[in-house]
Order: sequence, then C-alpha cells, then structure tokens
Amino acid sequence: MGTDLKGKVAIVTGASRGIGKALASTAASLGINLVIGARNEGPLKETAEEIAKKFKVQVLPVACDVTKLEDLENLVKSAKEKFGTVDILINNAGVSSQYPFQEQPIEDFERLAHTNYLGYVRLIRLLINDMIKNKSGSIINMVSGSTLCDPLPRNFIVYSSLKVGLRAFSKGLFWELRDHGIKVTSILPGVTDTDLTGKLNEITSDTSRLMSTQAIEDAVRFALTVPANVCPLEISVINQQTPWTAPVIPFKQHHPGK
Repeated sequence: MGTDLKGKVAIVTGASRGIGKALASTAASLGINLVIGARNEGPLKETAEEIAKKFKVQVLPVACDVTKLEDLENLVKSAKEKFGTVDILINNAGVSSQYPFQEQPIEDFERLAHTNYLGYVRLIRLLINDMIKNKSGSIINMVSGSTLCDPLPRNFIVYSSLKVGLRAFSKGLFWELRDHGIKVTSILPGVTDTDLTGKLNEITSDTSRLMSTQAIEDAVRFALTVPANVCPLEISVINQQTPWTAPVIPFKQHHPGK
C-alpha cells in the first residue's frame, strides 16, 4: 500500500464492536474510507456514525453474516457501488467455541468453519480479481495466537485447527499473489480483553494476562504503512505473561451464551 492511504477504501468485517471496531477506527485514522460489516445492524450503524464523525471519513455500514455467501456478495457489491473499488480487506469476523471435544455440540463445527475459515476465503475470492486488475491490494487476516501452540490448547482444538488452516492458506496466498502487487498479512493475537472474553467464566485469575486491542491496532497500522515493496507476512502479538503450558482460558468452564 505505501504510506499515503488517504482516500483508499477498506472493508472490515465483524466491525460493530471489539477488535473489529478498533481496527476500523485504526484504518479511519489513516484517512481510509470504510465499508464495515457485522450481523447486528443497529450497533453497526452506531459504529459507522461514531467513526465517520471522529475521523472525517466516509463509512458505509452493511449488515452481513459472513457465513452466508449472498451476504458477502452484497457486501462487495455495496462497496463497489459506493466507492468503485476496494483497496484493503481486513477479515476479522469470528466466533469462538470452547469445549472438551467430546462435549462440543456438533452444530458448532459448521458454524466455526463457515465463520472463521470459509467466510475469509470466500470474501477474498470475491475481491481478489479486482485487486489483481489494479495490481495493488492489502489483505489482513485475523488468525489466532493459539496456532503458535503445539499441541493446540485444550478445548480449543476445533477453533484452533481451523485457524491453523487459515494461517496456511494466508501464507500460500501471499506466494501466489505477490507478483500482482498484493500483500497478505496474518495477525496472530493472544487472548484480548473484549466483550467475547468478558463472557467467559473465570477466564484468568490475573487479568494482566489479557491484552488490550491497542497492540493489535498497532500491528495492523504497521502492516498497512510499511513501504510498498515490504509485506509483513505474519505478526504475532502475544501478552508477555501468557503461559504456553497452561492456556489462559481454563479447561473447565461454562460456555458463554450465544
């Protein structure tokens, strides 16, 4: 992308709250116009108005369930009708499910796969040919710090294995697309203090082990503003106190409400 991003256009998914809202704000602070997507239209519109007012950029909210192909198609169509092109994609939408495998509801598997993997891949596929035509583009995928663990953290194995797949896909995509001037960056964050983790029971006895969104914002800002001939392939952002042998989220817990 380079350092002058004013007037560029980014799609950010899962952008009505938490990490997604923080990343949308980060992009807006760089002068980037936004198309933000999330399932709940009310909070999404509030976020759009808040960001537009604060950063003086254009923000288009589009209700979108990333598990539905027709919603992703509408997201891209709405972005192109409004702005003509999309320069940046920040794939952030995600859901979590923490269970010992033998207790995990089978219906969770499809929900996790469609949100945390296929939603990313499909949206990239819908945008990629325009980026190739423009010989420019930046794709940022929110992966997970759990993919750094071997073995994967207990009661996270379905969630984390899909993120491992996304991480591998992102690396391969970079090698396929780099000659077209397109950057692909994976962000691997640790457990972050958001509404999602706030619903977890007894997440940790030491809240200093939770990250704020600021470190992730800084990582995305770095990925977007490095020189045009540089691509941060992966950025791992892990809390200094995260214990690898005893993951922050405990094995025994009640699952957060959906």
